[in-house]
Amino acid sequence: MTGVTRLGWTAFAIAIAIIVADQTVKTWVLDVLRLQEGQSIPVLGPIHLTGVWNQGVSFGFLQTQHDLVRWLLVCFSITVSIFLAVWARKSDRALFAVAVGLLMGGAIGNVIDRIRIGAVADFIDVSRLYFPWIFNVADSAITIGICLLLLDMLRQDGAERARKATLPNQGDAA
Repeated sequence: MTGVTRLGWTAFAIAIAIIVADQTVKTWVLDVLRLQEGQSIPVLGPIHLTGVWNQGVSFGFLQTQHDLVRWLLVCFSITVSIFLAVWARKSDRALFAVAVGLLMGGAIGNVIDRIRIGAVADFIDVSRLYFPWIFNVADSAITIGICLLLLDMLRQDGAERARKATLPNQGDAA
C-alpha cells in the first residue's frame, strides 16, 4: 500500500495483533476447555469464564436468531473495517492509530466468528463485579478503541480551540 504513514502501519499491526489474540483465546476456550453454552468456570476471584453465544452486537445488544441479521452484521462490520483502514492509512496521531487499530481488529475478530460459527463466542464474565455483560477480547478492543477515539477527538478539539485563541483577531488590523 503506497501512501501509508508509519502510524497507519501501526494501526494495521494492532488490528492484526487483536485478531490473532481474539481468535487464539476463543480457540482455547472453545476447543481446549470445551466451554459450553451456560457453563461457568471460576478463574480468579470474581472473574469466570462463562459460555455465551452472542448473535447480536457487542455485549449482547440486538440479540436475534435471524440469519439475515447475522449477514447484515457481517456486511456492516466489514464495511466499517474497510472505512477505518482507509482512514488509518494517513494517520498522523498515535492515539488515533491505536484506537482505529483496536476497532478494526475487534470488528474483524467478531466477523470471523459470525462467518465461521454463526454467532460470536463470548466468555469473559465479571458479573460478580456488577458488570452485567459477558464479552470477549474483540469486544474489549472495540470498547477501548471507541474510548480512545473519543479521547483523541476531544484532544484535537481542545488543540484547535487553543490554536484559534492564540491567533490575532483579523479585525484588529489597522
